[in-house]
Amino acid sequence: MAVLAGCGHFSRTFRPALCLFRYGASKLQLHAGIGYPAICANEPLLRGTRALWGSGVVGRHFSSDGGDDLSVRYLEGEDSGIVVLGINRPKAKNAISKNLVKLMAEAVDAVKVNKSVRTVILCSLVPGIFCAGADLKERAKMHPSEVGPFVSKARALMNELGNLPMPTIAAIDGAALGGGLEMALACDIRTAAFTAKMGLVETKLAIIPGAGGTQRLPRTIGVASAKELIFSGRTVDGTEAKSLGLVSHAVEQNEAGDAAFRKALALAREFIPQGPIAMRMAKLAINRGIEVDLATGLAIEEACYAQVIPTKDRIEGLTAFKEKRPPRYKGE
Repeated sequence: MAVLAGCGHFSRTFRPALCLFRYGASKLQLHAGIGYPAICANEPLLRGTRALWGSGVVGRHFSSDGGDDLSVRYLEGEDSGIVVLGINRPKAKNAISKNLVKLMAEAVDAVKVNKSVRTVILCSLVPGIFCAGADLKERAKMHPSEVGPFVSKARALMNELGNLPMPTIAAIDGAALGGGLEMALACDIRTAAFTAKMGLVETKLAIIPGAGGTQRLPRTIGVASAKELIFSGRTVDGTEAKSLGLVSHAVEQNEAGDAAFRKALALAREFIPQGPIAMRMAKLAINRGIEVDLATGLAIEEACYAQVIPTKDRIEGLTAFKEKRPPRYKGE
């Protein structure tokens, strides 16, 4: 993982009718005396939050004792079920620090056991960057004996993120380098702006990707292409990333600088209506099946299918189809 600067911009513009959401995560604390009144959609960027709220929005801002390094937002209204994890370390270009790893681990643990969560979006609240990788300033102060355990914790975080039972989307509106790209690779789907920059640049610092990059990148874009990018330390923009299969969607950046986030939100909205248990079983079948031979994979699929047969949601789906109405799934 390495720290490098990138380009882009970020803001938030939710459609007015769906703007109400709340912040919260395990062990995250409410800032004393901080609250935001209703703000119209044409209000300027809120200082310190890097967020543009739609009309009629009332929000509560949560933070950890270590500052606003991570924002965890549970959307409401028609977007209920979508959780947005926003990295917010502007002075460090969202570099991965001990505190950020701690906060993200807590947030992931909270989301993992919350059955009401349908989709998680990982994004940045900092203009110009998704995540620049490891915090090298903090790393330089570490004793050599501390480096290994820290990288192990970062790797464990990526694994936990990758093992979340619900779909996860990384929205890359800026640079995702080193550990930043490894974090995005741990998500199921990636969206990126054309102007975004992505790369595993560790070999430039005489190290190698240490949080899953050597394993997830080849599985995503193929062995030869992954070797080329890692050996050269080269970065690619959103267009090339799409051609390589590194991202699922590449979009033209908009004036607000949140085009990748908007695309991620649109995808999340497509996922919400589906049966939540079915979504989790489908993800489990794919993740486990892709690592084994076809016969074993088919057995995994059969086992996962068996889990949805006794659910109330399956009966609701059949009933709704018969009655020609939208299903009302409850995750039961």
